[in-house]
Amino acid sequence: MSRADFFEGLRGGSAVALASAPFGALFGALAADNGMSLFQLTFMSATVYAGASQMVGLELFGHDVQAWVIIASILAVNFRHVLYSAAIAPYIKHFTGLQKFFTFFLLVDPQFAETVKRQESGRQVTFAWYLGFGIIIYVPWVIVSLIGGLLGSFIGDPKAIGLDILLPAYFLGIVLDFRHRDNFLPVAGVSAVASVIAYHYVGSPWHVSLGAAAGIVLAALFPPPPREQELESDLHEV
Repeated sequence: MSRADFFEGLRGGSAVALASAPFGALFGALAADNGMSLFQLTFMSATVYAGASQMVGLELFGHDVQAWVIIASILAVNFRHVLYSAAIAPYIKHFTGLQKFFTFFLLVDPQFAETVKRQESGRQVTFAWYLGFGIIIYVPWVIVSLIGGLLGSFIGDPKAIGLDILLPAYFLGIVLDFRHRDNFLPVAGVSAVASVIAYHYVGSPWHVSLGAAAGIVLAALFPPPPREQELESDLHEV
């Protein structure tokens, strides 16, 4: 394992760790307020490790909701990770089976975005870099969730101080990182409109997957970029 790559990953992921800390603290505070013990909320952050899904779980746990509904709801929110996994699979084909296990476990939104950008910049995605980037986000997330649970009573109503807007603002920033890619505006626009419509008529959390599906369908209808067309032509000639 390359020590230089690992520390480069740590440096790159540290900014994300700082940005995601308020979400972890918010989850811990809300989980404690909903009756979860410190062990339960910390264990959930350590095993589920998906902020949006953890928030959805909080809305459903403790209510008269069947287990399959909870599982389906969390799956709907996390379905994008199936797409993430498929997208980065060509970049990590040189990883061992154990390395791929940790790769997919640590695959959150900013990890996906940085992995794609690294590969597209012509730099190899090494496991050392990937692990460094991921672990510096994962460990603080778990710790800050615990701290949020301990100090949640001092935060009060998160909406009163605007903490509820942090998560959507953060995701918007990740999406805008890809604004220079081909067909970004129509794909992002259709996905956003479809998500709003689905939220109104179907409800949360299904609007997340339905909005993503609409964007995927539109993206698939566009012709591939010129560079990809040339590659396909070369393959046909071979």
